This record gives sequence, C-alpha cells and structure tokens, in this order.
Amino acid sequence: MKVLVLGAYGLIGQSIVDELQSHGHQVVGFARNPQAGKALRPEISWVEGDLNHLTAASAWNRYLDQIDAVVNASGALQSGMKDNLGSIQDTSICALIEACTDKGVSRFIQISAPGASLDSNTEFYRTKAAADKALRESPLNWTTLKPGLVISPTAYGGTSLLRMLAAVPVVQPITLADAQLQTIGVDDVARAVTRSLDDKALSRREFDLVSAEPESLQAIVLQFRQWLGFPTPKTILKLPNIVGRAIARVADLTGALGWRSPLRTTALTVLEDGVLGDPEPWRKATGEEFASLKETLKHIPSTRQERVFARTQLVFPILVALFALFWINSGLIGLWQIDSATALIAQTVGQSLAVGAVVGGSLADILIGTGLLIRKTFITACFAAIGLSIIYLVMGTIITPQLWADPLGPLLKILPVIALSLALIAMAEER
Repeated sequence: MKVLVLGAYGLIGQSIVDELQSHGHQVVGFARNPQAGKALRPEISWVEGDLNHLTAASAWNRYLDQIDAVVNASGALQSGMKDNLGSIQDTSICALIEACTDKGVSRFIQISAPGASLDSNTEFYRTKAAADKALRESPLNWTTLKPGLVISPTAYGGTSLLRMLAAVPVVQPITLADAQLQTIGVDDVARAVTRSLDDKALSRREFDLVSAEPESLQAIVLQFRQWLGFPTPKTILKLPNIVGRAIARVADLTGALGWRSPLRTTALTVLEDGVLGDPEPWRKATGEEFASLKETLKHIPSTRQERVFARTQLVFPILVALFALFWINSGLIGLWQIDSATALIAQTVGQSLAVGAVVGGSLADILIGTGLLIRKTFITACFAAIGLSIIYLVMGTIITPQLWADPLGPLLKILPVIALSLALIAMAEER
C-alpha cells in the first residue's frame, strides 16, 4: 500500500513509518516542516501541509492522489501559538475523512486516546472524539487505536516530563502521585497500526492499546528514575494539587508564546482523570497482550545521553527565564541609569554619541530578552545575544580598556554570556 502518514516525524509517527516500511508499504510523510522530516527519515517522500488551515475537504485532494490508506498520528495536547486543537484534531481531520471518501481512499487508521469523549472537560479529548465520531459515521474501512501513555526511546511530551521529574536530585517531587495510568510501548503502537491495515477483521472497530494493569504516577516516575540510573530519592515530596495547577498555569502562558511544555493544565486534567483503557478487546481480537512498563523499559537503552537529556530538560526552562530576565533588566537598568552609563564613555566618544549608544544598546538588550521568551524567535535571539555581546566586548576594549582590570569584571563576564547562548542553542531543539 501507499500510505499517507500524518505526524510522520512525531513521537509515534516515526515508529509507525519504520514499521510500515518493514512490511513493504510505501510511505508518504505529511508534515508542517518537511525539511525536518527529510532530515530524520530521508528514505520516504514528504509533503508539506499545516492542519491549522486544511479545514475543507477540497484542500486535501492534492495529498490523496494514488494514496491507498491514511494513518493519522498527528495531534497536540493543548492549543497554543502553533496549534488550534479545534482545527488540527477536529475540523481538518473531519475534512480529510470526507476527502478520503470522495477520492476512494478506503483505509483509515486513527490514533486517538483512551477516554476521548464529546462531553469531556478537556479540548484535547473532545476534538479527538469528534474525529473518532466522524470516522464511525463514514463509509471508510477505519480502525481507531487509543494508546495509553506511550513510552518511547524518543523523549517528547509525557515521556520528556517523566524523565525531567526523575532527574530531580535528592528528593522526588510529584503531584497527583496516586493518579492511575496504563502504558504502551511505541513499537507496540506501530505494530498495531500495521496489523490494523492488513487485518480486515479489525476494520470498523475501536481498541484501547494499554498494558494489562494500571500503575500510579509515583510508581512510574520511580521506575524511570531507576531506569535512568539516578540514585533512589531520600524522600518523596508529594506536592498538593494546587502547586501543580500553579505550575501548569505558568506553562500555559509559555504555551501562548509557542513553548510546548508537557506540564500544562490539560496534562494535569488528564492525569487527574487517569489514563485508563480496556486491553481485553484487542487481546480477544488478536491474541496479543502488551508489555508492562518494566518490560518496556528493559528494551530501551539507558545511556549517558539519556541522563544528560533528563538533567538539561529539567534546568532548560529555568535557564531561559533567567537569561531573558538578564537581558531585559540589563536594558531597563541602562535606561534608568542613563546618566551614569553615558558618563563612563562620554569623555572618549562625546556626549551625543554616548547617549545614542546607551539608548540603542539598552533597547537592543530589551529586544533580545523579549525574543528569548518567544519560542519562534528564541534561537535567533540567542545568536543576536552572541553578536551584541561580541560588539560590547570589542567596543568596551577600545573605549574603556581599563574595565578589563575592574574587580567586578564587567567585560570578562561577557564571555560566559556568549557561552550560555551557545549552550541554549544546543539545548533548544524540540524533537
């Protein structure tokens, strides 16, 4: 089959692509950024599209030529600067289902979620359920698969959050410690997709893809901690839900700036309700049972790079916030203390040029700090920070060379600013 895979370079999508290829299927990856897809999976074809805008059936026609089946592994946890869940998980997918019906693409695999319901208290579940309903009412040969908490070698979303929590030294902070979850390995999800494509007996049915027994969030985090090789915590610090909610509200604000934090209010609401499903229908239909978290982790290598990633993801938001605060405050202080700042260089360059330099530099500092807070401009702002720091270093050396001997090291401290910019650029990749 020639299969169009939505979300082909996502957490689940990449494994689905690999599994489909291993079974001889020809894969076309659908992505917002096909260049990123080509970098990860250069052996398949890629097409560019944005689910935020493909809300009419006619818009999908050009993507479906010679396509035999569609796998929808796209989605997002919560609306933000990049995503409108109403579009990407509901309207656009319903339009795609209509287009598949019109174009004769009869096979459709939908990746949904256990607990998806039209009357859910989260937009994530409601929009997933709306697409599920459109499939049920369509004439297509569909299968809806609802994986639980997906465990993958690739750290993104929930798996990234688990690693971050497990990396906290000495103590283990956790909220909603007793929340119940059922897990599933990402390779098991991919195999279920391929089997659903090939097995007609699974057509027009919905299945939860979950391990047999639920586990508490605390138990899962501690298993991740052990898997990563971090020391057993001295104590479990159970935070009240109000603390988790406060953190999630801050994460929501960063989501409005384009940052996809895994700890937003939707994630907490989902955890409060539990990520639970019924493994029996899949077991009865296929004879397969899914591995427990312990068995799943046994087959995922835990190396130094896993531990480094966990630690860096833990401190990355703190570094971003402090670095942005540093640049914004630097600019504000420059404007506030403009007389003192200009006096430092006025004797060398003249009063007018000194005022212009201080005002211009202060505004540039504020602009860089603001850019650091927005995900889309973050890396550009880091490079701007490096460039401006070099300018400050060169001009300071020419105009005020005596500052190299200043006990507070105003010029010397520019060097770690450049180093931190480089480190943040290296840490900023999302996938």
